[in-house]
Amino acid sequence: MAEDYQMPKGELMKGKRGVVTGIANHQSIAWGIASQLAAQGAEMAFLHLPGMERRIQPLAEGAGVKTVLPVDVTDDASMDAAFSGVEKAFGAIDFFVHAIAFADRNELKGSFVENTTREGFLLAMNISAFSFVDCAKRAAALMPNGGSIVTLTYMGSERAIPNYNTMGVAKAALEAAVRYAARDLGPKGIRVNALSPGAMRTLSLAGISGGRSMLAKGRSLSAMQADTSMEGVAGAALWLVSDLGLSTTGEVIHVDAGFHIMGFTEDEAAEG
Repeated sequence: MAEDYQMPKGELMKGKRGVVTGIANHQSIAWGIASQLAAQGAEMAFLHLPGMERRIQPLAEGAGVKTVLPVDVTDDASMDAAFSGVEKAFGAIDFFVHAIAFADRNELKGSFVENTTREGFLLAMNISAFSFVDCAKRAAALMPNGGSIVTLTYMGSERAIPNYNTMGVAKAALEAAVRYAARDLGPKGIRVNALSPGAMRTLSLAGISGGRSMLAKGRSLSAMQADTSMEGVAGAALWLVSDLGLSTTGEVIHVDAGFHIMGFTEDEAAEG
């Protein structure tokens, strides 16, 4: 399991099979979720970016994952091969975790209006939003008995966060896609939801100009005056993909120590 935390063990996911995408290293939110699901007895396949086999394989072995497949979500042939591999390994699946997003680093700083390019905008939308739609369609085809699909978003979809820029717009599209997918797949017994964690120490955060300062700011401005914990995010994912979440769909669940509910701090109010 990951080095910085230990997930509680149990059998909540015993007999459940599914897919986790987007693991980059032991600090990835996707890895935290996978660790929790493994600790609760889930069988999983990992889909990862091409060329990351050496980084992902040790994590997969630690979680007892035997099916590890590369996928380029911008390439239909690669998607066909990856999902064919999942079907060959499991036949049917019960859950799918989508943790895939990308925007050009040059567009994640300064002015959104001035720095956003057509090419960069379309790339961010393709990888961060359309990949979810494509994955949901393919995953649903492997869920004859219903299931759960979960993706990851961020509050930059709702508010203008400095330097988040194109990614914020792509995440807003992703959240809209969650609602439409939930409507379409609901009659099939498939629930679709998004988790919106606060700032966490991940590779994605490192790619945003000034991203590290978001950690301290998020802590000081949150209702709990605390960091967003990996255990909290993974626990919320466990709820959504397990049978505990049977009546929840089309939601964006904030897991950010209450950062999203705050207006201004008591010190700021006193200054007024």
